Amino acid sequence: MDLGIEGKTALVMGASRGIGLGIASALAREGASVAISSRSAEALREAATEIEGEPALLPADTDDLDRLAALPSEAAELLGPVEILVTNTGGPPPGRALDNAVEEWEAAYRSLVLAPRALIEAVLPGMRERSWGRITNVASSSVREPIPGLALSNSHRMAALGFFKTIADEVASEGITVNTVATGRFATDRLASMHGSLEAAEDAAQELVPAGRLGLIEEYGDLVAFLSSERAAYLTGATIPLDGGMLRST
Repeated sequence: MDLGIEGKTALVMGASRGIGLGIASALAREGASVAISSRSAEALREAATEIEGEPALLPADTDDLDRLAALPSEAAELLGPVEILVTNTGGPPPGRALDNAVEEWEAAYRSLVLAPRALIEAVLPGMRERSWGRITNVASSSVREPIPGLALSNSHRMAALGFFKTIADEVASEGITVNTVATGRFATDRLASMHGSLEAAEDAAQELVPAGRLGLIEEYGDLVAFLSSERAAYLTGATIPLDGGMLRST
């Protein structure tokens, strides 16, 4: 299937490893010109060896909103105007409802709500001018069912979802789609650290996930590539679970 994104420019956040790397790799494989961003320049250089073509490397910390606002113009100078944006801005530390300090709540809000806002505000004028754009929010299954011990993620990802749904409604008639992926359990370093090892995470998935396994970052990349495509022009404002059937709610 031709997704119609060959030659499009994509900016993928959190792309030095895990889900972000899987997304960047899938977009590049479909012919998009890809700019990747994360905190570490060294990690980006390593990730670039796994992505087809020559991705642009744009180090940035999601806590620096001014820096984030400048990323799309930097990507445009190197590759062309950003037509595909993937806001994968990381996960805050664990904790029960009252475990985290106010400073951690504020940092999580900047990372999960204000960071995507800064990026979208920067890319939206160009997308509107071209009457074409694709924005995908990498979220969590917690936007449907809160996860015990992840109060910061539960709270701020739901806030971000409200923002993304509002934007989706406002730009739907302008050829711009905005969608959210409700992420389940994927074979990433972050999940391995939460369980002690990737093997332990796989064992847990056999019991908790109806599919009986962890998701692969390649599978995640394939979904986002479709959401970023010409073929997905009528799909917007959606929250799409990618979790092997783990969510029970509708």
